[in-house]
Amino acid sequence: MTLKRLRHGVEAVAAFTAWGLFAALPVAAASGLGGWIARTVGPYLKPSHIARTNLRLAFPEMTDAEIERTVIEVWDNMGRNVGEFPHLQTIVAHRLEIIGGEHIAALGPDNRPGILIGAHFGGWELSGPLAEHLGVPVHVVYRAPNNPWIDSLFRKTRGGLAARFVPKGAHGARLLMSVMRQGGHLGMLVDQKMNDGIAVPFMGRMAMTPPAVATLALRFNCPVVPGRIERLPGARFRAIIDPPLPLPNSGDKQQDSLTMMTEINRIIESWIREKPGQWLWLHRRWPK
Repeated sequence: MTLKRLRHGVEAVAAFTAWGLFAALPVAAASGLGGWIARTVGPYLKPSHIARTNLRLAFPEMTDAEIERTVIEVWDNMGRNVGEFPHLQTIVAHRLEIIGGEHIAALGPDNRPGILIGAHFGGWELSGPLAEHLGVPVHVVYRAPNNPWIDSLFRKTRGGLAARFVPKGAHGARLLMSVMRQGGHLGMLVDQKMNDGIAVPFMGRMAMTPPAVATLALRFNCPVVPGRIERLPGARFRAIIDPPLPLPNSGDKQQDSLTMMTEINRIIESWIREKPGQWLWLHRRWPK
């Protein structure tokens, strides 16, 4: 057995054990346990240094104490997402207030493609189940784990939704194009760094941003619906769905793409500035 395979096996055992524990607990208890573990350990890990740097760049007015509180909130939110993972369907059915759900539901009957966009904000894992709950199945683009056994667990937890989770990469891109041609719908989180993306303003600095949403929307002339899922106390959530974005049409596709991604980044920035502890600050969003 290679060292890599051994490491994957150990990681998988830990992941399956944690999943089983969280699945056996009531929703609120699973959420609370996940949050406690993450906020207890997370602030001492290397990604927290990245988060502190990001926060100082984005919020120069924050004191050190405010930054530390925000870092703890970030870890708490991420840990709760992990603990809640086996309970997504229950949360959508019983613990989720929906504002603007008609903007998603309206995408279903017209046989036109559409794109739902969000960010790693609040209860982002609920985005796909929410759209399904509103009658609009979506193909969700995700970064597949390096460990194939953990990816298998991820898909098992999703149940029937797993077939519509598309890993990033060349094969996934071809599948997305096929979905759009057939009038299907995509779900995309568009707040992460993409080194070969386009430079777009975000939180006061230029950030390399994936342009795929604008490229697809302009090519297929389809609606783009932004939405966020805010975390509330007690493992409860509020989904706020905005009306579809206007599509720029200057005749210059490159400029239109930049215009659209600038507006999308502005919208996500407004969510983050309102509740900074609910965004995932733990990755290098900006160049050093």
